[in-house]
Amino acid sequence: MIFCFSGTGNTRWVAEQLAAMTGEKLIDICQSQSVMTDNGMSRNPDSQPYRLQAGERIGFCFPIHGWQPPRIMREFIRKSDFRLITESQKEVPFCYAVCTCGDETGEAMTIFGKELQRNGLHLDSCYSIVMPNTYVCLPFMDTDSEAVQKQKLQTAKHRIREVGDDIVHYRRGRNELTKGPFPRLYSYVIGAYFNRYMISDKRLAVSSELCSHCGLCASVCPTGNIFCQHNQLPVFRHEDQCTNCLACYHHCPHHAIQYGSITRKRGQYYFKISEMNNL
Repeated sequence: MIFCFSGTGNTRWVAEQLAAMTGEKLIDICQSQSVMTDNGMSRNPDSQPYRLQAGERIGFCFPIHGWQPPRIMREFIRKSDFRLITESQKEVPFCYAVCTCGDETGEAMTIFGKELQRNGLHLDSCYSIVMPNTYVCLPFMDTDSEAVQKQKLQTAKHRIREVGDDIVHYRRGRNELTKGPFPRLYSYVIGAYFNRYMISDKRLAVSSELCSHCGLCASVCPTGNIFCQHNQLPVFRHEDQCTNCLACYHHCPHHAIQYGSITRKRGQYYFKISEMNNL
């Protein structure tokens, strides 16, 4: 069983590759937590029970958000019931995590491992896979050049095979991460501030001059945080559902969605399987 959260598609591709290699079920945590309301999809506050078959692995795939695991993944771990996931209480499932990052992970996996421990799971192996950068809302951040994107995707294509081989063979004790030079500073200081104060849709806005009312932003939002009506501007719900994954920003064909004024001249990127297949 593989639990996945993805915004712009990098992590979904990784999770799909692992699901194909292991033959195990892939679960999108946003879809598993969604309930239909009068205003569209919303998160389900109730806990969810999950059971594994004997010998089945349990994996988690997510992007790095501010050198930490995404808040939505941490909340998912906290409210999900993994205590009765095997028929035998003596059996300990093989548990792993794979994160995607633009460059560095910091101590994100240390933080994630502690979340798992609180829910009775032990992180046996963890990996990072560098993919094209998607976060563009800080002064020093932008998308990668086309050449760098291509190089990262080529490397990732080989890297996923190595990671998948470890997981298929239940190899424990792997800790293959690109932490960066100051991982504790990144995760526990900068990352802590980022995830506490900057994960919000309050600064996201839609240009009435550029928006074509196509509704694509709403359809790609993993948490259902955008509401669209015919021939009207998309509306951000402001209900604390936004993960700042920027899927809406990157998919907009007219660059009509902006994060304040900082993204007006920034690039756009989302994962395209056709480009990966052509490498």
